[in-house]
Amino acid sequence: MKFRILALGAVAGAAALAAMAAPASAYVACNGRGDCWHTSERAAYKPAWGIRIHDDNWKWRGHGYRWREHDGRGYWRNGLWVTF
Repeated sequence: MKFRILALGAVAGAAALAAMAAPASAYVACNGRGDCWHTSERAAYKPAWGIRIHDDNWKWRGHGYRWREHDGRGYWRNGLWVTF
């Protein structure tokens, strides 16, 4: 009986650790002018803004994109970071 309780506890602990170790969702957002940045929210951008969302492992080789740093939530428009 004690072994069964210990085994169940070990399985539950391993499952909890596995759930906490799941990778965070991250995306690359790019506007029509080629400005790209990381975001954690896929649905935060309105289609009218013309922003395309890619998975974090997306590659932009040779397509005229440039990486932009930013603080907070928002998007790049005409070279300026717009916070929302």
